[in-house]
Amino acid sequence: MIFSDLFFLFAFLPAFFLCYTVAAVADRRSRKSCAVADDGSSQLQTGNMFKNMVLVVFSLIFYAWGEPVYVFLMIFSSFVNYRAGLFISSRQEHRKAALATGIGVNLLILGIFKYLGFFASILAGFGLPLQVPQIALPIGISFYTFQSISYLVDVYRRESPVQRRYADLLLYISMFPQLVAGPIVRYGTVAHEIQHRRVEMNDIAEGMFRFLIGLGKKVIMANQLSEISDQFLVGGLSELSTTGAWIGIIAFTFQIYFDFSGYSDMAIGLGRMIGFHFNENFRHPYCCDTITDFWRRWHISLGSFFRDYVYIPMGGNRQHQAMNILVVWFLTGMWHGASWNFILWGVYFGIIVMVEKYTVLRIKDRLPRFLLHLYSLVLVVIGWGIFYFDDFGKMQVFFNSFFGGGKVFDDFLTHSALMDNFWLWVAAVLFSMPIRTAVTGWLAGRLRQWDEPLAETLITAGRIAFSVALLVVCAALLVGATNNAFIYTRF
Repeated sequence: MIFSDLFFLFAFLPAFFLCYTVAAVADRRSRKSCAVADDGSSQLQTGNMFKNMVLVVFSLIFYAWGEPVYVFLMIFSSFVNYRAGLFISSRQEHRKAALATGIGVNLLILGIFKYLGFFASILAGFGLPLQVPQIALPIGISFYTFQSISYLVDVYRRESPVQRRYADLLLYISMFPQLVAGPIVRYGTVAHEIQHRRVEMNDIAEGMFRFLIGLGKKVIMANQLSEISDQFLVGGLSELSTTGAWIGIIAFTFQIYFDFSGYSDMAIGLGRMIGFHFNENFRHPYCCDTITDFWRRWHISLGSFFRDYVYIPMGGNRQHQAMNILVVWFLTGMWHGASWNFILWGVYFGIIVMVEKYTVLRIKDRLPRFLLHLYSLVLVVIGWGIFYFDDFGKMQVFFNSFFGGGKVFDDFLTHSALMDNFWLWVAAVLFSMPIRTAVTGWLAGRLRQWDEPLAETLITAGRIAFSVALLVVCAALLVGATNNAFIYTRF
């Protein structure tokens, strides 16, 4: 089950919010019944027992819909982390051993299901008589494994409280709004809200609007761009023109941004509607002026994970900086998938980031921002070319055309892809920048200067109309859609 699916939108979500609302009423009555203390004073007690129960049940249904067996793996993983967290919190001795054991179990599970076949194929390539296992990758395992590791480390560092209720830790790990493709949520971000969250009408309105913005990014932008990228990059690479290679990979560059940032928007919006405040995962990465800046804006939760749990513990900027950077980026590539192209992709960006620290970052204030921006985008586009092709033979053919070595420089297919999708390209460029925020902020400011009460009414009406239009257009496009899967669900 995915967010941009008619069943999810018009069956699963309504059923969830109906049950969640009933549970909220039950929680409110339960708190009131426990509000009078022995001395007769009012002691309002907080708690979300019924709401949490509904959220866990629907999260397990959501995951089991596509992974009926692997839902038990996630439940087992959650229990292991629950017990390890309790041991780390309650013992003064052997805390490091408990932490190492907990992390080791998480990595072992991830390694078996994601990397065992990859490493077995490498060893088989050296002539060892090994049978390469064919193991299906559990959806979202990379995301919930990293969340589990961050929980154990933060409890060990005493930066987050230990969770003493297994059901609540299962809620944190299995929460369906961000289970499948992130963002990677630190336990400390939501620890208080698990039992002490309240939802106002403003939360519901803002969350719903954010969710629909993400839905529009996915269905209206990413899905349409995928048709262009597939047209050039799937099959027939030997006939690919130079301009066709550029058009295809630029389409994929926009596609993966709208696909992944759209998912993050939907996750953040859903979380907001039920009282959770997830951190931002994207900040207009294609507005970057260096590759270092790009990775501060793209998939922020993954970058901060590697920074806080790998890079800084290894020494960070204090010692062996170059080696630390390369290790982090090697692991970043590996995290994305058990394939050589992902490793190459990670090392590619690791080398660029390392070189930038000693060159571009030291003189960037003296360089024209336009040139820095252009330099960054070209390197990013090349990086997505490495990311896209898991077959090195196809990658070589693609880059041969990309750098001008194709049979022809230009062709009719390229002109057709540009002109027939002219407004899609314009929208992709504009909406990859903070244009919506700038325009709506300017318009709201002008209206409030004119008549503030009327301005608030008009702004609310405009957001409602825009939201309804988005939902209608997306629903129409989803009927019969065949290219609707989120890219990052496979990681």
